[in-house]
Amino acid sequence: MIIVYHNNKHVVKVTSKDNEDLLHNSNARIATVITELALQYPESKIVWCNENYQNYLNLEAVRESFHHNKMMLSYNPNHTDFLGRKIGYIDQSPFIKINKHVTYPTWQMSSLAGAIHAKVLIEINQKIRPDSNFNYYLNSVAKICMPLGLLCYSERKLFTQDISLKVPQKYSNFTLFRFVKQHYRIRWTFLLFLNLMVFEFRFPFLALIYSWFFKNRNNENISLDKISTFSSLKTTHSETIDIIIPTIGRKKYLYDFLKDLSKQTHLPNNVIIVEQNTLPKSVSELDYLVSEVWPFKIKHTFTNQAGACNARNMALKEVESEWLFFADDDIRIEENFIESSFSFIAKYKSKVMTFNCLQKNQKTINKEIFQWVSFGSGCSIVKKEVVQDMSFDLKYEFGFGEDGDFGMQIRNKGHDIFYFPAPQILHLKAPIGGFRTKPDLAWNKDKVKPKPSPTVILYKILHETKEQMNGYQTILFFKYYSRQSVKNPIKYFFKFHKEWRQSLYWANELINKA
Repeated sequence: MIIVYHNNKHVVKVTSKDNEDLLHNSNARIATVITELALQYPESKIVWCNENYQNYLNLEAVRESFHHNKMMLSYNPNHTDFLGRKIGYIDQSPFIKINKHVTYPTWQMSSLAGAIHAKVLIEINQKIRPDSNFNYYLNSVAKICMPLGLLCYSERKLFTQDISLKVPQKYSNFTLFRFVKQHYRIRWTFLLFLNLMVFEFRFPFLALIYSWFFKNRNNENISLDKISTFSSLKTTHSETIDIIIPTIGRKKYLYDFLKDLSKQTHLPNNVIIVEQNTLPKSVSELDYLVSEVWPFKIKHTFTNQAGACNARNMALKEVESEWLFFADDDIRIEENFIESSFSFIAKYKSKVMTFNCLQKNQKTINKEIFQWVSFGSGCSIVKKEVVQDMSFDLKYEFGFGEDGDFGMQIRNKGHDIFYFPAPQILHLKAPIGGFRTKPDLAWNKDKVKPKPSPTVILYKILHETKEQMNGYQTILFFKYYSRQSVKNPIKYFFKFHKEWRQSLYWANELINKA
């Protein structure tokens, strides 16, 4: 382990894990120094720390939290990070609003304290420019490499105690526009400008023009595949697994999936089925659960209450095994799916995984294992300890957003969600099953129909920043225009805002009823 202490402009001291002073170029940029150190010590973790906080640096936490080479950690106790709150106008991901009290996935890095492996710095050497602003460089590395499989976290354990910044942070529109131009598609610079104009009555023309002097940094030549991801965490688990399946009116599709489960090389212990049928005095149609012999225990619950959130919550109470597979009733898997899943779990020591779930003839777009922006309630394997005190929020029932909300509950408990491109799941996208009635939502009878769904706004109120909400409103305004009948832009503007306000009203009503 190599520790680099700096004053935000230059490196002031470099030591080894044995506290031995190491030579360095005191006139070079901080990013250049850590790269040179990585080339000298290619098997080392490179740790950085602002000299004002070196007495609080927790090197033991680096050893514990940095459990494989394809990781990047940092911590900034301030509520707002380097780029400021305005980045939310063009980034709708869960990586913007960081929970500073837990280990939280994000590409927003800080120069106060952090760590990265030398092998990553060697791979990006001469591919990502070593900026004079160390904060900019760290954020650039994380933003570019996170989709390539670099696991990036805000790690509160990097400091031995809670600290506060001695110098208030300053935020620059020039830096923000430059970052957006270099790490997002070109159109986002214009959308950022538009949002600042509409929501803050600011007109940063110079910052917009300045950004056009910089090229996009997303580099297809960067590959982190050769860097080891074998985790040093010592964990023990039984690899027992239960399957959760909510179903309604899809008898044949469920049967085919149960047959897939019965042929698994690693069999589940329990298959927990919650069957729904809203017809009065109805009974189960799943006769094969009893008439056939299955190599696992089937826990079958029949209910007249419809709703996937309620069904999954009922199933969660029946879980006995150490792991659970959230599954849809219209998916198909290969016979080695569960066995292969556990091999990836053992390698990454991950506790939450969402798997590549494709329809027929769809092609895999994301081929790397990386930190996922959502959660799939029909294609994920989760360790029971993560969700044993959690539930799907019934406020989202029959709406949109329950998957995203459940994922945010997981992240805010300090757990990450990985996307695994393999093993794959085939999603048949079966037609809607029988026995369904149109849900009687509170806003169904409104003269002005809410747009978007109030549950979408509910998610954004609960889990995103004000800037992310406003940025989403701008995007929806343009996307929705071509899909609706009012083509007069002035009439459309007033219509859209009426629908948005109606959605906002009902979202707050859902919150108040909790």
